[in-house]
Amino acid sequence: MNLVTGKVRFSYVNVFEPRQTPNGEEKYSTTLLIPKTDGDTYNRIMQEINKTLQENITTVFKGIPPQNPRLPIYDGDGLRESGEPFGSECKGHWVMTAKSNTAPEVVDSSLNPIMNKNEFYSGCYGRASIRFYVYNQNGNKGIGCGLGNVQKLEDGQPLDGRTTAAEDFGTPVQPKYQTPTIAQPQVDPITGLPLQPTVNNIYGVN
Repeated sequence: MNLVTGKVRFSYVNVFEPRQTPNGEEKYSTTLLIPKTDGDTYNRIMQEINKTLQENITTVFKGIPPQNPRLPIYDGDGLRESGEPFGSECKGHWVMTAKSNTAPEVVDSSLNPIMNKNEFYSGCYGRASIRFYVYNQNGNKGIGCGLGNVQKLEDGQPLDGRTTAAEDFGTPVQPKYQTPTIAQPQVDPITGLPLQPTVNNIYGVN
């Protein structure tokens, strides 16, 4: 059964096209930034993780609960598994990446499909349906997070560094109307009459 999150911020969005993982698999994925103020979503996630682990101790772990199993949720105020700090956008959030072998449905707040890739991007806000599964491979034991579908609720500051034209150029410059300048004929200082323009003699005849 899928768990539907509260409002999260999406990061590292790959929901329209799969991305190759380090082991060579093609996966659709997105990272969920869950506000730490959303205790309901966090508690439901942890309950579902514990439930999934308990249900699979006998079948997957041969009756022996794994010691310190890897979990799919991280503290955005802490460090990544590599020891590097998370990005500034992760501060004050729980961080979790959900993946799937098949493309998720991408919809808006009215459940209309979003077809334009530019409409669903890293930095926008919405909800996701996720599910958990266990793994026990090559000494790695833990819980993974599967991606169901995603729903966009509102726009947000893009996390890929792109800017809008308004941000780049500021307030539009309004062109100022200029009254056309009409050339005034030259006047003979003696007679006061307009001088006739001189025409070059192109034929060489006086």
